[in-house]
Amino acid sequence: MTEGAFELLYPELRLYPEKFYNYFRMTIDTFDDLLERVSPKLTRMDTSFRRCVSPTERLMVTIRFLATGDSFTSLHYNFRLGISTISSIVKETCKVLWDELHDEFIPTPNRQRWLQIEEKFREVCQFPHCVGAVDGKHIRIIKPPGTGSEFFNYKKYFSIVLMAIADAEYRFVAVDIGAYGRTNDSMIFKNSFMGRSVYNRRFDFPPPEPMPGTNGPQLPYVLVGDEAFQMAGNLIKPYASRGLDGKKQNFNYRLTRARRMVECTFGILVLKWRVFAKPIQLKIETVDEVVKCGVVLHNFLRTKEPTIERLTEDSELTSISTFGPRGSVAVSAMRDAFADYFCSDAGRFQWPD
Repeated sequence: MTEGAFELLYPELRLYPEKFYNYFRMTIDTFDDLLERVSPKLTRMDTSFRRCVSPTERLMVTIRFLATGDSFTSLHYNFRLGISTISSIVKETCKVLWDELHDEFIPTPNRQRWLQIEEKFREVCQFPHCVGAVDGKHIRIIKPPGTGSEFFNYKKYFSIVLMAIADAEYRFVAVDIGAYGRTNDSMIFKNSFMGRSVYNRRFDFPPPEPMPGTNGPQLPYVLVGDEAFQMAGNLIKPYASRGLDGKKQNFNYRLTRARRMVECTFGILVLKWRVFAKPIQLKIETVDEVVKCGVVLHNFLRTKEPTIERLTEDSELTSISTFGPRGSVAVSAMRDAFADYFCSDAGRFQWPD
């Protein structure tokens, strides 16, 4: 029997928890929990011609691919499996991980969940009524054949877009994956399911209420985004940077503190799963499965092992654009009401020195 990394390295790694964590990006207990969840869907039958690849080895191959971004050829030499076998394992296992985990770790948020998110944003970012931070990020890919400039973005490389709403605990609340890299943030968000849910008020957001410590006016629960987004009744963005008075500067600072949660979430994602730090050399449909898998594993690990990783500046997931359409007069007035609150006695916060 050919002996590769699974036969030689896996048993030894389990004897050294720190090395196991460095290799798999998770603890032994978390890996075992994950394996138990997906093992039934990864089990294959032996044939008279060859031994099937066990669920443990399938998970090991896939996690190592996500953790390093190594080519299938490199994994072929490490695990002594065929390149086509590696390809099938990664694609199948990524799909199984998403199918088995997303209902629990990226569920459709209900009103109770939105209120839990708001409580954390109020505690961490001093932004009451914020129920999420939204942004879009480019994931670098190799140009798919026959696609022209569809995936070619303004940064001058090919990409798909991961659009996401994140909470204040660096977890994804909702995601949309696979939009063309050439498309801007606002259009991607509008066309996504979560964007339509926001603009058409189909998300089960809590009803408008007075801000803490006040009797009115009633203000909605909102998502925060950057300048690329169009404001709506439940989505606000910063004031334009020109001619800001103190009230507007204070509002922009508060909003930026809340919005950085989604930026940090993307940073933790790429720091954990280095496949997103280099161009992904796979078919576009497989790239989508890899991204979905990385996102749901991110939430799984944030729940099981909520330690904050040190973020770095070298992420290849870059923002999409910095300009977007203006909101309506009513929505602008709503933003002004938030700005007024942050300057009031009830909403003012004494920042630590």
